[in-house]
Amino acid sequence: MSFLRNSAIILGALNLSAIAGSTYYLRSHHVYNLEETEARLDEIEGTLRGHIGLIEESLDRLEGKATEDDRGKKMAEYYGKRGRDEKKT
Repeated sequence: MSFLRNSAIILGALNLSAIAGSTYYLRSHHVYNLEETEARLDEIEGTLRGHIGLIEESLDRLEGKATEDDRGKKMAEYYGKRGRDEKKT
């Protein structure tokens, strides 16, 4: 009987350690994926902001509001700006 209790305790501890290890691994993998996704979204956001700047500059040129000195300013301004940096209060 003592052997069965010892083996049950050992198997129970092994089972709990396997569950804890797999939970830790899955959590760390999930956190890594979240960070990668956030980095990709930041890159996409910057690209979209740059394109918006290009579109606005083209519109200004078509409307005759832009000069040669303004070329590239809006794109650089929008591309350098990030939504996360703008804190809403």
